[in-house]
Formats: sequence, C-alpha cells, structure tokens
Amino acid sequence: MASSTVRPEHEDRPEEHDVARRLLASAAMLAYDPATEVDWETPLDKDFHGTSPEWSTLYGTAYWREMTDAQRKELTRHEAASVASTGIWFEMILQQMILRDVYAKDPAGADVQWALTEIAEECRHSIMFARGARKLDAPAYRPRRLAMELGRAFKTVAFGEAAYAAILVAEEVLDVMQRDWMRDERVVPFVRTINNIHVVEESRHMKFARAETRRHLSRAGWLRRRIHALVIAIASYVIVTSMVNKDVYANAGLDGERALAEAKANEHHKAMMRSSCSGLMDFLASARLLTKPALVFYKRAHLI
Repeated sequence: MASSTVRPEHEDRPEEHDVARRLLASAAMLAYDPATEVDWETPLDKDFHGTSPEWSTLYGTAYWREMTDAQRKELTRHEAASVASTGIWFEMILQQMILRDVYAKDPAGADVQWALTEIAEECRHSIMFARGARKLDAPAYRPRRLAMELGRAFKTVAFGEAAYAAILVAEEVLDVMQRDWMRDERVVPFVRTINNIHVVEESRHMKFARAETRRHLSRAGWLRRRIHALVIAIASYVIVTSMVNKDVYANAGLDGERALAEAKANEHHKAMMRSSCSGLMDFLASARLLTKPALVFYKRAHLI
C-alpha cells in the first residue's frame, strides 16, 4: 500500500515565507535595544522641540504666531508624547491581532517566526514610547473612551486584510512623521533616536503588512472586499484622529478651547497629512480598497 506524505503547512505558501525569511534576516542584522540605544540619563533640555514644528497641529495658525518660542516647544513636546501614547495603544491592538492570526499555524514556519519577532519588536517600542513620554514631562495621554472601546472590538473581530491594512495605515502615517522628526536638529536628541529606531524596525513591519494585505485580498470576494474597505477606513479615521489628545493644549499652558478650535481648522496640518499619505492611498487604491463609503472617512481624517 503506497504511503502518502503530508506536506508541512509552511511549505504550501512559498511566496509568503520568502517575505518572512527576508524580514527575519533583516531583523537579525539590524535591530535595536532601546534600553541601551536611547540616552535616558541626560535631563530633558527644554530648548528643543518634541516634533518638527511644522508637524504641530497649531503650526500656521493665528495662535501659533502669538505663542512664544518656549510655548511652541512645550506644545510640540506634549504632542510628541500624545503620539507616542497613541502608538502604544495601537501596538497593543496590533500584537493581539497578529497572535490571533498565527495561533493555529505551524510554529516552524517562517511566517510565524517573523510574526513573533515583530511582536517582540513592538513590545520594545511600547516600552520605549512610554519611557520617552515620561521623559518629556507629559502625562499618560489615552484615546477617548469611544476610541478605546472601538479598538477593543476591532482587535477582537478583525481578521485578514482588515487587520493587516489597518496595521499598515497606522504604521505608515506615523512613519512619515517620524522620518521628518528624526532628521530635525530642532527636535530633542533622545526623541530623534527613538524615532530612528522606530522607523528602521517599522519598515519591516510595513513590508509584511502590505504582503499580508495582498495575500488575504487575493481570496476575498466582492462583498467581503467592500465590507473590509469600510472597516479599514473607519479604523484609520479613529487611529488618526486619536493621535493628538485634546488635553495637550491646556497641559502646555494654552487656552484649550481656542487651541482646539484653531487646530481643527488648520489647513496647513490637513495638507501635511494628505501629502504624507499619498503613497499609502496609492497602495489602498491598487488593492481596490478606496470605495466610495471608505473615501468618506479618509477625507474626514484628511488622509486624501
């Protein structure tokens, strides 16, 4: 009687594993330990900004022109801390979605080993962001309650392209900002180091998210693609609008109500967001995820 051979699961998806193997090799060659790479000991120098000033939500407004240089720097430090805190929130969501995705897969597969490597990097990033926010003398900024509950639901039910495309949106939006901040000598040095570490390691995560989004979409029918396009857009809207907490203005010593109103109407910041997301929108368009209902939320978030 002829015997049959059962092929291991990881042999059935060669292209997927080629990507994972390349990313594992990259992680082995270039990875950072924030505990030793970041200067945590030098006291905060308040002569520096927390972000590039042009990325401040008030840059270009009447209020910005009235602010002193010290106030501008204080505001950007609080904004940087808020973005870091939002990053921690979404990285926790990301880790749970990835773990759920690989839960029943062959642990010998390169894709599972890469997923665990990515989770390890995200854990280090979250600790790094938390320490960075504290060093910026900022409180623990958290997303509003509705966003927290939506995130709780999303991480529980999102799967396939909905999970990976949402991961990609969060990573790409933050990546564009941080590439500017890490090169800007006006930004406090330890924050520049944090941004550099995150940009280098997140470039691997974005490659994997793009590959997984395309792979899952290759099996998606018309209805599933339409539903997930809207889910991804809503998740993107919640993530992007949660990046800068409304409390940063009062905590920076400003008139909170006036600052929030001017930030919401700030055309400069909206233009920065749109220009920075052009590559991301091109990818979503190529994946046929920019449906008319989805575009409503991307436009409201000023991503397109």
